[in-house]
Amino acid sequence: MKLLRYAGILLILLGAGGWVTPAAAELARNPAAQDLILKGDAKCTGCHDEGDEPVPSMLELRPSVLSIGKTRHGTRADGRTPTCTDCHGASEKHNNHKGGGKPPLPDRVFGKVGQSSATVRNEACISCHQGGNRIHWQSSAHASGDVACSSCHNVHAKKDKVRDKSTQTEVCVTCHKEQRTQFNKPSRHPVPEGKMACSSCHNVHGDNPKQLVKSSTNDTCYTCHMEKRGPFVHNHQPVSEDCSICHNPHGTTAANLLKTRSPFLCQECHGGSDHVRQAGLLPNLNTAATSRFAAGMVGRGCLNCHTNIHGGNSTINDSNAGRLRR
Repeated sequence: MKLLRYAGILLILLGAGGWVTPAAAELARNPAAQDLILKGDAKCTGCHDEGDEPVPSMLELRPSVLSIGKTRHGTRADGRTPTCTDCHGASEKHNNHKGGGKPPLPDRVFGKVGQSSATVRNEACISCHQGGNRIHWQSSAHASGDVACSSCHNVHAKKDKVRDKSTQTEVCVTCHKEQRTQFNKPSRHPVPEGKMACSSCHNVHGDNPKQLVKSSTNDTCYTCHMEKRGPFVHNHQPVSEDCSICHNPHGTTAANLLKTRSPFLCQECHGGSDHVRQAGLLPNLNTAATSRFAAGMVGRGCLNCHTNIHGGNSTINDSNAGRLRR
């Protein structure tokens, strides 16, 4: 179709005394040229039509221009649907270029060649998508790091990977490589299986700490682990402060997403506690009896006795009662 169109325009090109873009020639020959996908796209689709369609195996990597018709941005019945110029700008110099060289780039470019700055690209998206859970995008960590919407989203693709729970992580770990490694560890959330996605915990458009879906780490964790919320008569202070003190949510080699196994994790805080059998508080560590007892403490599991580690309601009169096995 593209070759036929060019053949029909050839006489106009020869008679114009100079080179004009096929799009401009198409409109000059037929000012009432019909739009192919979006309203008012005729001046763009005069060049950018199905002739730009890549081989099928490349569709996910480089979708064609007209494939936008398969997306939400190609729904003509929706009055909010943008046009080509809404995103790429009027681009008059690009459309009206004359001469044998390549035409100037459009006003706003999203491709790798001549790509516009992140701020310029984001202006096109924010003009429609400002509000809701994206209202704080401008002050988010991603925006501060010059990340553009098109760095994660592919507007022309029928399937936007970042919006699919099963493929979203592939997009995120292209930058967050440390988390990619952690997701491959034995104790982790079921993200690689597609049962969870990064957006289950993170709002990448928000400006709250760590870009979480809730205002704090604990509130985010409690959306699934509500049994840890309490309130308890006896609370474990690190639990009330921040779950990430003990857990690494992306993955670890210790059970239950712990940063390290007990008793070593517990002894990071309880090395000098008032535990009646804490080896470090025995009166004389040089005696044979004390040495044997100290050796017996190594590798012991605190959870053998303290099973309610997140907090408990035991009424035993003991400082650790709330977390002791009943």
